[in-house]
Amino acid sequence: MRLIENLRNHRGLWLLAIGISGFLSLATCTSRLHAQAGWEGETGVFVTPLAYTSNVEGEKVHPSVAYHYFHAGPIIGDFHEISTEIGFNKRFEVGYMHEFHELGDSGGLITPTGTDNLNYLWQNGFEVFNGKANIIPENFHKNIYIPAVSVGFIARTDVRNVGDYLTWNDTKNGGMHNEDVYLVASKTVTQFSKKVPIVLNAGVRGTNAELWGMGGNAPDWQAKAFGAVAFAFTGPKRSSIVLGSEASMQPHHPYGYTSFSDKGGLPLNIPTTLTYCTRIVPVPKYHVNVDFGVAQVAGRIFNNGHGEVVDLNARHSYGTQITWAF
Repeated sequence: MRLIENLRNHRGLWLLAIGISGFLSLATCTSRLHAQAGWEGETGVFVTPLAYTSNVEGEKVHPSVAYHYFHAGPIIGDFHEISTEIGFNKRFEVGYMHEFHELGDSGGLITPTGTDNLNYLWQNGFEVFNGKANIIPENFHKNIYIPAVSVGFIARTDVRNVGDYLTWNDTKNGGMHNEDVYLVASKTVTQFSKKVPIVLNAGVRGTNAELWGMGGNAPDWQAKAFGAVAFAFTGPKRSSIVLGSEASMQPHHPYGYTSFSDKGGLPLNIPTTLTYCTRIVPVPKYHVNVDFGVAQVAGRIFNNGHGEVVDLNARHSYGTQITWAF
């Protein structure tokens, strides 16, 4: 069972990979990058937020919708998300997202006597609510060295993944919940080259979620750092192409699996998530963005040296998303 929980966490890693593609999409505009939905709907790096909010010049209210897809391999399965986000006065945003999950169908746990499927630990979907407030605008008081700084939250309900699934009883509860609260700073740097802006992003989040809920809950609240960098290039006919990467620290262990002793299980250690992605804005005036991302995740997340191994077969997972702003 522990092996399964770790597997669930691994899935969260790939989500982060997609998150970076979201961040890159924001970087496509040379001045402001405020239309891209992250993995959980907020303007950000798909799984990590940016300080920017969803907005367009000249609009006080700016809604957008997005579809996200991630292929996490034959064990974890496929993920689909639909999100909507509304920005207000260039300083605030709120949003809602629902995740749909298609179960995988093979393997995961390898033992001396064969293999066992772990796919059942990922259940179908949960709800996500988010909000963000920009407390310091970028270039405040015309100081080009001041980044945008924002605070926000992400709340997830009805989570029934990995360790959460093991304690779930549909006659008593609808699943667990977990949250993130964060402080983040973002800066678009044009001092080195106006033709190739650089977007820098860094922050810290307090979380009791494992891999943004994709791995269920973490054992307790922890502070974790995250960051990203992206380069925006101008393509044919005013299109934009963005290349970037992202890193996000994770709670080391999922809920219920912190040592060899608890539940007689395994210490499943979750590494820092790394992602690599690109974003394309084909026609800027239509506010449509297409993202592609690859996640560097842990393939073998447990090996006791005695023939028992957890391998998620998701070392190089991929995903895509489409965002359309009204």
